[in-house]
Amino acid sequence: MEYATLKLVHQGTVLLSFAGFFVRGLAALAGAGWVRSRAARTLPHVVDTVLLASALAMAWLLRLNPAGTPWLAAKIAGLLIYIGLGMMALRPGLPRTWRAAAWLLALLVFVWIVAVALTKNPWIGLRGLPAP
Repeated sequence: MEYATLKLVHQGTVLLSFAGFFVRGLAALAGAGWVRSRAARTLPHVVDTVLLASALAMAWLLRLNPAGTPWLAAKIAGLLIYIGLGMMALRPGLPRTWRAAAWLLALLVFVWIVAVALTKNPWIGLRGLPAP
């Protein structure tokens, strides 16, 4: 698959992933039962698998190494934070205020990851932090 196609797949699944998490987070905070359905728990994994596979394929084609590409390393670190916050946001046993805070923080981290991808600047939006 050529790079342009991979990039379109990646960008499309970024939008699907964000939209899905946004809706599932709102629904979970509202107490909607469908959030715990098999489809609502499985489909995001399918979308995120395609998202990750396209990202890995693009990095492979461009011969990008996170150790030598600070913006890519930052995106990976942001992804891990996003996943942790997303798990907290959708965990029904946690207090609603914690889940809401985790959901909002996860959305902010997601936006930051996209900003890093667009600008190739790992420090974007992180004013006051020392540059390496």
